[in-house]
Amino acid sequence: MHDGTARDVFGAFLKLGCISFGGPIAHLGYFRRELVERRRWLDDQAYGELVGLCQFLPGPASSQVGFALGLMRAGPLGGFAAWAGFTLPSALMMFGFALVATELSGAVAEAAIHGLKIAAVAVVAQALVGMARSLTPDPRRMAMAAGAAAAMLVIAVPAAQIALIVLGALIGIVVCPSGEARPQESLGWTPSRRAGIICLTLFAALLVLLPLAATEGSSLALADILYRAGALVFGGGHVVLPLLRAGLVPGWMNDGGFLAGYGAAQAVPGPLFALSAYLGAIGMPKAAPLGAVIALTMIFLPGLLLIAGMLPFRAVLGRSSRARAAIAGVNATVVGILAAALYDPLWTSGIDSLADALIALAGFALFVGLRVPPLAIVFGSVGAAVAVAMWQA
Repeated sequence: MHDGTARDVFGAFLKLGCISFGGPIAHLGYFRRELVERRRWLDDQAYGELVGLCQFLPGPASSQVGFALGLMRAGPLGGFAAWAGFTLPSALMMFGFALVATELSGAVAEAAIHGLKIAAVAVVAQALVGMARSLTPDPRRMAMAAGAAAAMLVIAVPAAQIALIVLGALIGIVVCPSGEARPQESLGWTPSRRAGIICLTLFAALLVLLPLAATEGSSLALADILYRAGALVFGGGHVVLPLLRAGLVPGWMNDGGFLAGYGAAQAVPGPLFALSAYLGAIGMPKAAPLGAVIALTMIFLPGLLLIAGMLPFRAVLGRSSRARAAIAGVNATVVGILAAALYDPLWTSGIDSLADALIALAGFALFVGLRVPPLAIVFGSVGAAVAVAMWQA
């Protein structure tokens, strides 16, 4: 597989970054069609093994898969090219929305932003249902998810999320099935074990040192918030919502601005983490481009360091039954964390009336029942919210 160039990799992933709507599972389908079936960079078995490894680790799975594919195709430059090509289209759109959002005013603009919040409720509800089906398939993991949701609603502090993730891993070792180990095939160019250890050490060092170096309101503080959020996301990109909100609201922005950006992120292709470009720009309005770059870089960095660090050791990780059981426990826990976030802040901040609830319910039903794409749900929710505001005026 290691026979391409960074330029080729960038072109392939730039195309994917412009057309990949629908969230991480859909992204993985786009990757398979373009890179396995059409370009034949690798076969289905190798691709499935890579996807399994990325889903095993914290971080944005589709971006990690893309980064790893770029690494294996064209070395470190190929990994960067894959990440940049896949991320830039959505990041630029979200940065543009941040610049426009600060200028929006008037009843129609306010209704449109409110519609984005309603759309976020429908989209996250659909993601929660899908995650619950796959990550809590038995009563034990359902109970873990319910307990995590209750704990998050009662103990609404940022540290509770981290504590629950650690507790979920420990409980998972005891009660969760570990699944079968997968055979490990050669995946092309991979970092050396020494390079892998360096990446993992850097991942841990930044997690520890950034909070110590950051001062309140500084760019390092913003970097720390985004890095921690990217480092602790298990089970899907939507789980980053409570982590980001806990760090950014109210110190860097208000709930309305945060949720409007989250809703807008559902309407763009590519990774959900591109929301960070909007958050950085809103959080640092006097230096919006710098804020966007810091936020975008730091939210992706931990996941990319982890996949680069673990690629040389994937066989050992795949054989560890305890590691697989711990991840099963973590995944069940994050279903509960996301369920709590669906209520607070999404429902409490986005649903102000019966009309809002009906719009969100209709969007959810169309999403789940008819598989209407997220882009249509976003535009439909915004249009409905504007129509309701004009009718009530």
